Amino acid sequence: MTPEGGWDRWTVVLCKPDAVRRALVEPILDWVGRRIRIVLTRQVVVAEQQILTHYADMVALDHRFPFDVTGELRRNYVGQAVTVAVGHGTGEDTARRVRDLLGHYDPARARPDTIRGHFGADSAAVAAAEGRFIDNLVHTSDDAAGAEREFAVWFGPAHLPALRLQEIR
Repeated sequence: MTPEGGWDRWTVVLCKPDAVRRALVEPILDWVGRRIRIVLTRQVVVAEQQILTHYADMVALDHRFPFDVTGELRRNYVGQAVTVAVGHGTGEDTARRVRDLLGHYDPARARPDTIRGHFGADSAAVAAAEGRFIDNLVHTSDDAAGAEREFAVWFGPAHLPALRLQEIR
């Protein structure tokens, strides 16, 4: 499942439940949209299999966290609304360039000119003290392979023709 030219110019942006609750989806996607073209957007009520597949790397490292990763993923995501978007950049390594917009994973440590630094309201220290994941609003693909994998999780093959149409424009 590959768009024309491969996944190097694509990324998936996941506005997490905390962004949805705080009505920050539009401002976040507007910020990302200044750098890349948002091609598809959809709101999803998260199913358990989606979130466990999306964060399979964290589930595999569950023993390294001071809390139950699978339980936290279920608590934070399953049955919750998220907004996912697919973006297309003009150059290679789109995913990395968009990740730079997010800022540090800990909003308390993110620069104010990043999404998490500007909108963030949580910190790793508070989350750790409460034994939970940090609320950091948004996730984006790590790289081209991640974009492909995350597209499959959140959109699936039925949406691939829409990507091909957008590449032509």
